[in-house]
Amino acid sequence: MASTTITQTENETMVGMGQALARRAPQQLWAILGSCVAVVLCDPRRQVGALCHVVLPSAAGRSGSPAKFADTSVPHMLQLFREMGVSGDGLVAKIAGGASMFGHAMPMEVGENNVHSIVAALAAAGIRVAGKDVGGNKGRRVTLDCSSGKLLIEVLGSPDKIL
Repeated sequence: MASTTITQTENETMVGMGQALARRAPQQLWAILGSCVAVVLCDPRRQVGALCHVVLPSAAGRSGSPAKFADTSVPHMLQLFREMGVSGDGLVAKIAGGASMFGHAMPMEVGENNVHSIVAALAAAGIRVAGKDVGGNKGRRVTLDCSSGKLLIEVLGSPDKIL
């Protein structure tokens, strides 16, 4: 489990770096992202959703929360749903984040690699990507409404988006 503190109000919970949470309506899950990527799995019919705040593309034998790594995040999120008594059928995915926070001259684009690894993990699990807002050079705040499955994306200086 990551050491990041979880901030929570009555209906909103912050998902910190390397964490994944699953909730039911009327809960909302939110995160602030730079090169990290938010992976969202939701089933609007059942009014459940999960948000994972992925930090790195691959565990590559490293220890740590499975939510920290793109290649282990999706199986971990599916396990969270199973623990809630929710099957994986009917889930759709949304992805946001993966900004290039330090320009394009970096030899390893962590954000871009996170996105590619997450897309591969979702494909391996047979989960459809219903929307994504990735890349760019600005951070994002994302908020998942577990009631509707809508993902609000806020970027400073840009109009809000809903996936």
